Amino acid sequence: MDSITTAGLWDRLTGIQPEPELWLVIATGVVALAAVAPRPAWRISRNAITIAHEGGHGLLALLTGRRLDGIRLHSDTSGVTVSRGRPTGLGMVLTAAAGYTAPSLLGLGGAALLSAHRITLLLWAATALLVAMLVMIRNAYGLLTVVLTGAGFVLVSWLAPAEVQAMFAYGVVWFLLLGGVRPVFELQAKRRNGGAPDSDADQLGRLTHVHPVVWLLMFHAVALCSLIGGGRWLLAL
Repeated sequence: MDSITTAGLWDRLTGIQPEPELWLVIATGVVALAAVAPRPAWRISRNAITIAHEGGHGLLALLTGRRLDGIRLHSDTSGVTVSRGRPTGLGMVLTAAAGYTAPSLLGLGGAALLSAHRITLLLWAATALLVAMLVMIRNAYGLLTVVLTGAGFVLVSWLAPAEVQAMFAYGVVWFLLLGGVRPVFELQAKRRNGGAPDSDADQLGRLTHVHPVVWLLMFHAVALCSLIGGGRWLLAL
């Protein structure tokens, strides 16, 4: 029984799902845009982008051998990731650069999976990442946010019919691709007005002696290229 169950789960994970109709792909993109563009909706939906942002910092900290002490997510949609290790060097640079690029790169990876019709794999991979992040959360609001987000993925991936799973998966990927663009423009506006002196771009500037504007341009490039490339995959262009 155990081997059959394991085989069934593996087949479900690695199986190919039917490609949704083009109208559904476009509709989910419109819904995602509605969650990103209007300021009232963005105040709420930006929490999900913050999860990806701080998760990117945390993942690169671990991959570069740093010690990850914890992640905090706040109700104003800000967050902080604390890691220990060398205060300079490649590991610290990659960790600092991972935040603003993470949502867009996750969206790009998700678009690649969806273009290969791996909807279930996408949903389960996202759930696994959220569970891994959960153990590093160090405040109640962050815990609640990640638990609710993860619960949404679990419920959809296990209980929803195939069409709902497709709508949810495409909506999430569109949201990451579109939602990865807006924070970079917000950071640019803050820096232009003299704010955010300790932003990721400014930290990278101090670490690398490369002007923060160059790092800001890099964030823009990653976000916009991911949106264009991911969008082409989703629309099968």
